[in-house]
Amino acid sequence: MDTALTRSQFVRWRIAIFAIFLASGLSIATWASRVPGIKSDLALDNAQVGVILLGMGIASIIGISTGPVVMARTGARLGMLLTMLTFAAGIALVGLGSTVVGSVPVVLLGMVLFGFGNGSVDVMMNVEATAIEQQMGKTILPVFHALFSFGTVIGAGIGALAAGFDLSVAAHTAIIGALIAVIAVTCFFHVPAREAALDPVGHEKPHWRERMHVALEAWREPRTYMLGVVMLGMSFAEGGANDWIALGAEEGHGAPSGMGAVALAVFSVGMTVVRLLGGPVVDRVGRVPVLRVLAVTAAAGILLFILAPTLPLVLLGAALWGIGASLGFPIGMSAAADDPAKAAARVSAAATIGYVAFLGGPPVLGMISTHIGLLNTLFILVALVVASGLFSGAARPLPARETATTK
Repeated sequence: MDTALTRSQFVRWRIAIFAIFLASGLSIATWASRVPGIKSDLALDNAQVGVILLGMGIASIIGISTGPVVMARTGARLGMLLTMLTFAAGIALVGLGSTVVGSVPVVLLGMVLFGFGNGSVDVMMNVEATAIEQQMGKTILPVFHALFSFGTVIGAGIGALAAGFDLSVAAHTAIIGALIAVIAVTCFFHVPAREAALDPVGHEKPHWRERMHVALEAWREPRTYMLGVVMLGMSFAEGGANDWIALGAEEGHGAPSGMGAVALAVFSVGMTVVRLLGGPVVDRVGRVPVLRVLAVTAAAGILLFILAPTLPLVLLGAALWGIGASLGFPIGMSAAADDPAKAAARVSAAATIGYVAFLGGPPVLGMISTHIGLLNTLFILVALVVASGLFSGAARPLPARETATTK
């Protein structure tokens, strides 16, 4: 059994997981905000950027898929430390390859490390966050994801300043990589070891293969896949924005240099605000109505971003896009954790589905954009967001009798 935490230990645990979410968002926005600079440094076209994103996407999917394996082997606590250090090194290597070495393979290697580490840690940090939500007894997971979004706001803002002051991509990413490494080590000492998160606790522990079986059991449950459909559309929309909204604003709409980072920041601010304030609304109104309203908002925002004739309307579309895509992933995580006895396994499985779309989808958009144009490619996101809204009924809370049978 997990040892009961004091209030001080619980608060430190919660702050540590907040910081890990923020660091993940910071790392992603650091890459995304400097895509135009990296593209210019290496003289790449959209197809080549797409190849780099594909490498990151494949590594991310491997990281996501093996996240439960890492967690079963090391536990979530040590696993988060190791994978955060991996993506911190990766983001620094991206800058080194772009500015210092001028090598696409080096950038690709950095993106592989970045993608693998981020994909794996995202599974484990969601397992930890849902455990905190269960202990608090109210919807707080959107706040954790707000910290992720806040990290992207900070990252996009720093990226815009770095580009504006002509700070090299290498210097920028080295600073961010070092900061993430410090956060990883600090948080490690404030996350408790828990049997529910497959951490080795005490002198006796099940064999790692037994823990692996526990981590993967949710893949046999149909509800996992239904929640996956709900999360896939919104995750695709969020990931597509993080990687392509900057280029969409600057190249698709002819916005001045640096406005792409502004568009990303506007998207991230809209998402962050709703994630900070959305928990009480979900508790009062219910998951399903909130998901449906936000699906409509996201679809309208993406359409406005694509079709807007002026820059202010482009930015308004980015804001609505961020607002609409804000809660799909965290609500899906909360739904996966309805039964505390199986929360870790179900959250791990649901996170895997969501992050496959979040990180694997943007490279596909890049490939398609070479044939039909980037803005036209974004219509795919509209269709996926609508599908997410149509399947939102899967997020209804489990009947009490179903959770009771597993306790």
